[in-house]
Amino acid sequence: MNKYIKLAIPFIVGIVVYLVGLVGIDFSQTASINSEPQLTQGIWIYLSIFVGVIVGLILEPVPPALVGLIGIGIAVFFKVGPAKSGDPTAVISSGGAINWGLSGFSNSTVWLIFAAFAIGLGYQQSGLGKRLALALVQKLGKSTLGLGYAIALTDGILAPFIPSNTARSGGVIYPIVSSIPPMFDSYPDKNPRKIGSYVMWVSLAITCVTSSMFLTGLAPNLLAVSTASEAGIAEISWLNWFIAFLPAGILLFVLTPLLCYIIYPPEAKGSPEVVTWAKEEYAKIGAMTIKEKFMIAISVFALVFWILSSVDAVKGSIIEINGTTTAVFVIIFMLAAKIISWNDFLSNKPAWNVLTWFATLVALAGGLKNVGFLGWLSFILKENLENLSPMAAILGLILAFYLLHYFFASTTAHVTALLVLFIVMAQAIEGINVYLVTVLMMLSLGIMGIITPYGTGPSPVYFGSGYIKSADFWRLGTIFGLIFLVVFLVIEVPWVLYVVGDMITPAAAAIP
Repeated sequence: MNKYIKLAIPFIVGIVVYLVGLVGIDFSQTASINSEPQLTQGIWIYLSIFVGVIVGLILEPVPPALVGLIGIGIAVFFKVGPAKSGDPTAVISSGGAINWGLSGFSNSTVWLIFAAFAIGLGYQQSGLGKRLALALVQKLGKSTLGLGYAIALTDGILAPFIPSNTARSGGVIYPIVSSIPPMFDSYPDKNPRKIGSYVMWVSLAITCVTSSMFLTGLAPNLLAVSTASEAGIAEISWLNWFIAFLPAGILLFVLTPLLCYIIYPPEAKGSPEVVTWAKEEYAKIGAMTIKEKFMIAISVFALVFWILSSVDAVKGSIIEINGTTTAVFVIIFMLAAKIISWNDFLSNKPAWNVLTWFATLVALAGGLKNVGFLGWLSFILKENLENLSPMAAILGLILAFYLLHYFFASTTAHVTALLVLFIVMAQAIEGINVYLVTVLMMLSLGIMGIITPYGTGPSPVYFGSGYIKSADFWRLGTIFGLIFLVVFLVIEVPWVLYVVGDMITPAAAAIP
């Protein structure tokens, strides 16, 4: 599709949505019904802008961060988005509008995402990420299946500290993995199934699992927590997220390399050459440097305080440090230890890009509540969903939220477009714990990335490697997507709802 056409479509869609409302809705009549939430022209203007932004995020005619910035700019121009801006009697100043538009940049979760990208840079700059990968390949690479587990363990170790699975899997793991197949005369156009196809698929599949295992394993996880907070859902802590996904996470982490080996078997079953190669490469990088040692110490510090910030016993005490504060200290320590330089920090384009991107999306998502759209939508949905049984409604919401990812080339766009809407639908159903249902939907964000060649950040990297044919990629995505979904529904849903629900529910969470 021509890029100018892709650029025009979001604007056209936004205008069409607005005109449909202008023609089909009598705003004066809806505003006069005081006993029901009101649908006003201000709400409809904001909805039109929001829908245009979502279409822009799906098509990506320009970088997603710019799409969000454009959406904020248009909303600020029309003075819709701040609290009560959907009320026709409210007077919104230009200063109030721009303060709302920039509010996402003061969101602590957005800065945690930004800081975590800088931490990922530290793993790359220090060489610790590469060392961990090569060390595990040495130990487990004697068989092809062992190599699959080496890849899994590498990703699992890095996942709590590198929230961009693109940086983690595509930036750290892929360069190592892509060096292995040629040693076995396995190339995209020659013997791909010998070993290349297997290591590429297991790399992608396992990063989808680890992306759900840790709150900091996938950047959109953090965005989802912040977006849900804007919709009135209490934030889940790092530790509670880990506990919530623990049974499914352990099972999928252990089984995924084996399932890949069975469902998409490599022709080469043993790989002693890989061990030799890994030892040679490991020898080249030499002894552990002082930067790597500092990076290990800093990582332990981050993990300890991220966990402590979730423990009730230390809350309010002197040792309690907010998760974002911890991440800021990590950056300071990396700069002090010269793991990264100030120029490295300033030139980290992915981090600054994601800061702008997520800050605008958080503000836009919050605007849906501010203008009154969520209140109106909740009332409409409640009338249509109140006859469903609680469990049927929960399963239906999770299934729909998961399967709709087929239409999104970005987990971030998926969160922005659907999470608040599904939270509102959950709130409209009597007898369910909206907080726990929201947690379940957020926990599925990582594993749903497996279903398409564009479902998560690293997918295009492994798809573009050429080792996995397009038909195989779609077939495997369907198979593993179904496996992940079944495990999630059979294990995660009862675990979260009936076993650890009370444990992971903060006091601030409203229980309907």
